[in-house]
Amino acid sequence: MSLTLYCHHCRGKRPLSDFVYGEIPKVPDSLTDPVERDLDRGFMHDNVEGVVVERWFCHGGCHRWITVRRDTRNDTVLSPET
Repeated sequence: MSLTLYCHHCRGKRPLSDFVYGEIPKVPDSLTDPVERDLDRGFMHDNVEGVVVERWFCHGGCHRWITVRRDTRNDTVLSPET
């Protein structure tokens, strides 16, 4: 069985290959230069073990973003955000 995500815009489960991942970054307040903040936002990922909030772009369907809560320890999607 392949991994799937539920897209509430498409109203159904879609294969993970239909999505592009995007992490919701937390940029440190100590970075005040806009260029440094953009660099940190684009390339410094936390790799948290546990529950994270993520953004996924549904490029194989509706071309919209969804937000999900996922446990990285077992790849379980806990709930879609609305």
